[in-house]
Amino acid sequence: MRSQEGIVFLKRPNKKKSLWLRIKQNRIAYYFIAPTALAMLFLHLTPILQGIYMSFLNLNQMTLQYYLLAPFVWFENYYKVLIDPTSPVRIGLFEAVRNTVIYTVVVTMGTLGVGMIVALMVHRKFHGQSLVRALFLFPWIVPTYVTGLLWGVMWLKEGGLVNVLLVDWLHLLPYKPSWLTGVNTIWAIIIPTIWRFWPLSMLMLLAGLQTIPEELYEAADIDGAGPWRKFWMITWPMLRPVWFILILFGLIYNTYSFNIVIMMFGFGAGFPGEWGDLMMTNIFRNSFQLWNFGTGAAASVLLLIVMIMIVNVWFRYFKKTEEMQ
Repeated sequence: MRSQEGIVFLKRPNKKKSLWLRIKQNRIAYYFIAPTALAMLFLHLTPILQGIYMSFLNLNQMTLQYYLLAPFVWFENYYKVLIDPTSPVRIGLFEAVRNTVIYTVVVTMGTLGVGMIVALMVHRKFHGQSLVRALFLFPWIVPTYVTGLLWGVMWLKEGGLVNVLLVDWLHLLPYKPSWLTGVNTIWAIIIPTIWRFWPLSMLMLLAGLQTIPEELYEAADIDGAGPWRKFWMITWPMLRPVWFILILFGLIYNTYSFNIVIMMFGFGAGFPGEWGDLMMTNIFRNSFQLWNFGTGAAASVLLLIVMIMIVNVWFRYFKKTEEMQ
């Protein structure tokens, strides 16, 4: 570095402190968070480790009385989940994986898209702005199991509100389709989930919009930028951290989605069908209805591994994009 007098100063490179040194310098803070950290580790790691151990056991209705002392079968449960074509757990597994991928991607993008549009609308100044924002939060306030029950009735072929609206009132369809069977089932579980969770995306994106300085938009107006230009050059980049969190939460939560589907099809008493079965409903049915607890635990462990990989890749991608800015 060169000063105005021409004297050259060498900038000492910042040395990264070791973990032990950082702990020693901030030991008071670590003392305070240690009890909470230990409690969280116990509450999270204990069921995870127990589930991993159960995946190596022959745990079914015959051996359930022994629980963790059931016969140890090594990787037999994983073989039944992934390879054995006669295994009842594997039957329908790949359909559940396909449905989960479609469901997760469409719901995540749908909630973000609807949330972004509504956030831009309610960000403008107008009379009754606070009331409109509060009313838009109503779907998010409704419990997920209530959402499943309500939409399960609305999707009924005869007398359901959806068919009455599309066929009897608006005449958009020539006949009343069956939404709870066949290919339409995937949309019957996607649309209620988007309806349930878009207010959360709207709320977080609205908070992000309020942090963007108005001077940026004023400068863009002076330069003659239109609405789309301002959105892609200002709004989109400034909301990047919010998008990252929302997509991450959406991928995790939608992959493990359970309540809406299970309530829509009779709290486990009904099978969602080839196009309605998700990974969690598949694991639930095989574990608690077919009593295959060992193979259910194996499927859960495999899903956990896949989600850890996805989250790790997403974090690396976001970090890389942030470094390129």
